[in-house]
Amino acid sequence: MAPMSLPLSSLLNHWHSLQRANMFCFALQGLRHRALRSPLWKRNFGAGSYGVGQLLSHQPTGRKYAASVCSSSSDGQDMTERLWSVYNETKKQTKDLIPVISANSVNPDTIFANNEMSLRDIEIYGFDYDYTLAFYSSHLHTLIFNIARDILITNHRYPEGLRKYEYIPNFAVRGLHYDVQKALLMKIDAFHYIQLGTVYRGLHPVSDEEVIAMYEGSHVPLEIMSDFYGKSSHGHTMKQFMDIFSLPEMTLLSCVNDFFMRHNIDYEPVHLYKDVKEAIRDVHVKGIMYRAVEADIGKYICYGEQSHAVLKKLSEQGKKMFLITNSPFDFVDRGMNYIVGKDWRDLFDVVIVQADKPSFFNDRRKPFRRVTDRGALLWDRIHRLEKGQIYKQGNLYEFLRLTGWRGSKVLYFGDHIYSDLADLTLKHGWRTGAIIPELRKEIKIMNTEQYVHMMTWLQALTGLIEQMQVHRDPASQAVVGEWIKEREAMRPQTKDIFNAQFGSLFRTYHNPTYFSRRLSRFADIYMASISCLLDYDFQHTFFPRRTPLQHESPFWPEHSPFLSFGTARHVMHCTLMF
Repeated sequence: MAPMSLPLSSLLNHWHSLQRANMFCFALQGLRHRALRSPLWKRNFGAGSYGVGQLLSHQPTGRKYAASVCSSSSDGQDMTERLWSVYNETKKQTKDLIPVISANSVNPDTIFANNEMSLRDIEIYGFDYDYTLAFYSSHLHTLIFNIARDILITNHRYPEGLRKYEYIPNFAVRGLHYDVQKALLMKIDAFHYIQLGTVYRGLHPVSDEEVIAMYEGSHVPLEIMSDFYGKSSHGHTMKQFMDIFSLPEMTLLSCVNDFFMRHNIDYEPVHLYKDVKEAIRDVHVKGIMYRAVEADIGKYICYGEQSHAVLKKLSEQGKKMFLITNSPFDFVDRGMNYIVGKDWRDLFDVVIVQADKPSFFNDRRKPFRRVTDRGALLWDRIHRLEKGQIYKQGNLYEFLRLTGWRGSKVLYFGDHIYSDLADLTLKHGWRTGAIIPELRKEIKIMNTEQYVHMMTWLQALTGLIEQMQVHRDPASQAVVGEWIKEREAMRPQTKDIFNAQFGSLFRTYHNPTYFSRRLSRFADIYMASISCLLDYDFQHTFFPRRTPLQHESPFWPEHSPFLSFGTARHVMHCTLMF
């Protein structure tokens, strides 16, 4: 049964509470476009007494209605009391509905849709390996950090004092940008604006004033943003860290910067970045990480039985499957033996290792090479891709020619938005699924009563400010000014609840992050892990929620209580939209 589905009896039991929550959601959205016409407004401004549901039937313009409030009294003290009365009643109604909204939380195992897609149309399933079929414990990030740190000291002659630094598991989040020339790590939103309060030099935050001075504001021009694949090249001074393996790299960059600043060592940030990048690359390319994981695979790989269950389910349904990974065969073979068993290759129609993505999707020149069980490369020309064999390198154009697997009947899963998914959806029309392990943790936080209360009130307060800012008398402006201060004080809390330094992977204070923007563009669906597929049958269609554009009415028919009862997702989305 899909996570969003409930038995009919359960749906009926929850209908009344969800109806109230939906109506309140509409009310909060309506604050952006209409004056509030809830009981609190009518009670305080002499318009009678109505229920929250009647918000839906009143649509006066906010400015005219707010002006009528202002003209109802010329006494500043009386106006102040009226505004605070509105504030207090709004806050009370918000608090009363928190239990209703909290009781209808989002299931972390849900598969979320950016684009409508039906599994009945999917005949072929493709997978990346790392962080798609193989999930790693936190020990792996510590391992990568320690090895790269020691490479800097041994091979690049960095100070011995760096050995005192240990990996900090909760310092960075995926999707951050790094200004190579200024040695600054930061979070940028979908509109290229830096989220102030999330800029770090080393392990310490940079003041908003200094950030604004350095960038002449908080906007990052397109010409210095990272390139299409998130890299800092061809004049781009920003690097975006998009894969999960980049977390130890960001932490190491910050630690080395911190060491140099603490010891007043003059250094060139560009050289530091390149040295750290090379050290991290050596951990992978020279096989140091692979050998360490293979030596103690149970310590590093987790949730293997879930990936095995997904592959088995697909095989039983007669689906074709393939694997395209940048990892070497020995490493993949050892991991898949642990996850599935020695016969793991029998599940896949095609297995490609060391593919060199994203070049694999664009470079037509590299031919496939067959790899023996012992890792030896054969010289024969590849005329077909055979089940049970292992192939190295190659390119997608040759893959398409040899398999005929084209278009929307193919669904490919990966964790890297750029290297795994972007070219497939833009150039080849494959359907794409992003694996975002951070989702599970963030959804659990969003499901807490603390977060729901904070975000619901923040949205309601924002609506009050937007509507009542038209009052220009000093008394009203003083009240609205207090509300603005409260809102500004609350917003950092919405960041810190996810990560004290950088906040949520998906949002700045209210805008989507740059990472979210790319996710919504390049992934048809996204989920916390591949195991989420176990909750859906192969006739299931994933529908994106039609959230209204800024100029559209928020009261869509599909959002009516009758059509959305039992699906908490809409209520949570409305409530948590900030």
